[in-house]
Amino acid sequence: MHANPLSPPWLAPPADADALPAHVWPSSAVRTAEGAIAVGGVALPRLAAEFGTPLYVIDERDARDRATRTRAAFDAAAAAHGTSAVVYYASKAFLCTEAARWMVEAGLNLDVASGGELAVALAAGVEPARLGLHGNNKSLAEIDRAVGVGVGAIVIDSLIEIDRVADAADRHGRVQPVRLRINSGVHAHTHEYLATAREDQKFGIPLADAADAVAAIRARPTLRFLGLHSHIGSQIFAVEGFLEAARRLLTLHAALRAGGDVPELNLGGGFGIAYVESDAAPAIEQVADALLAAVASVCGELGIPMPRVAVEPGRTIIGPAGVTLYEVGTTKDVAVTLDEDTTAVRRYVSVDGGMSDNARPALYSADYAVALASRGSTAEPVLVRVAGKHCESGDIVVRDAYLPGDTAPGDLVAVPATGAYCFSLASNYNYLARPAVVAVRDGVARVIVRGETEADLLRRDVYASDTRASDTRAAHPAANPPQGETL
Repeated sequence: MHANPLSPPWLAPPADADALPAHVWPSSAVRTAEGAIAVGGVALPRLAAEFGTPLYVIDERDARDRATRTRAAFDAAAAAHGTSAVVYYASKAFLCTEAARWMVEAGLNLDVASGGELAVALAAGVEPARLGLHGNNKSLAEIDRAVGVGVGAIVIDSLIEIDRVADAADRHGRVQPVRLRINSGVHAHTHEYLATAREDQKFGIPLADAADAVAAIRARPTLRFLGLHSHIGSQIFAVEGFLEAARRLLTLHAALRAGGDVPELNLGGGFGIAYVESDAAPAIEQVADALLAAVASVCGELGIPMPRVAVEPGRTIIGPAGVTLYEVGTTKDVAVTLDEDTTAVRRYVSVDGGMSDNARPALYSADYAVALASRGSTAEPVLVRVAGKHCESGDIVVRDAYLPGDTAPGDLVAVPATGAYCFSLASNYNYLARPAVVAVRDGVARVIVRGETEADLLRRDVYASDTRASDTRAAHPAANPPQGETL
């Protein structure tokens, strides 16, 4: 078939609309004999019937395997150059107590960026020494709690934080290990709002000011300087930006060694994943080998020993393990004028979720794939735009994709690669209740974060006259187990 003229250049009509590209979908995703999609040995229509839609689905084994593979990749790459590596899971990508336990059991540490994320990690039983605290505006209470429980590292993001962390350490009688976040000036090849090492932005300290900041850290006896930290952005495929950031930081690292020990270099994360079939993300082994080889090369040039290397991948571990399941509500064909004599048709497929469960398309114009999940189809694919149900024209879940032409109301569709930055960015816009998160593994499904109800939303409204409001998820009580109940 020919591509719809409204289709972007990167999107080709699929030869098989039922295909599930392995680099985009969770490793366990397959079509059943009936044509439905199954993940973790559980058919998605069964999940919709049991838990309702929208629904976040996490392939537990896939997430655990990616965490283990990431740690092994950096361990091996570091060992090849005579050093060690520490992998921090970026909690902001997706966090709940169960996911935190998966990461720790795989040998990862956790990076938290707020008091709430710290609270979740502690509730999961994560040893505080395995936690790192980030943030450009940590509150005094967040700093005090982190120091008090004994987090393994706090990332200093501004000069004012040096005294704040040191004062907290004084109060608790501790020596607090810290890193210093550096704005390296490296411009990652990514969306403007995802690039976090440009000169004109809120994160970090400029390279030119770093030496004075480190001197101030070393002047406080209750602080122990671990090393420099950099994060150049997110959803990055090319490793060149990381290599340049490493070179700039190691030049400073070498100079700082004259004033004391600098045991570590933290290169952050931001490694990309495949959201659509045309994406070609490098394997994590390739990323690890390239980064450690670059660090070794620069250290050789500078005549300094290899530091311990820390990284913070989050999206690459949890993103591909997640799928979001929706029910189609309406379809609508819209004629779009191309020129005076030509029009093309775009089909809008509206679903029962939207920007409240996946804000990334609205925030970053992020692209996603989509597939018919409740059945197979031999119908010719048509260009679609999957829209949410919110009162915003920008409420788009999948901007450009092909679905079978017979996709209709009542069908289920699934969007892959939604394990990262979907649940964590979810909102109650238009007073939609946030979906449940269900982990699937070996044919078993279990709720790990219960879905919200209208009663949950009204419970926070001080003057609501009746918090016993109708529960839109009452037909799917399995998605809302009582607190502490395990299914």
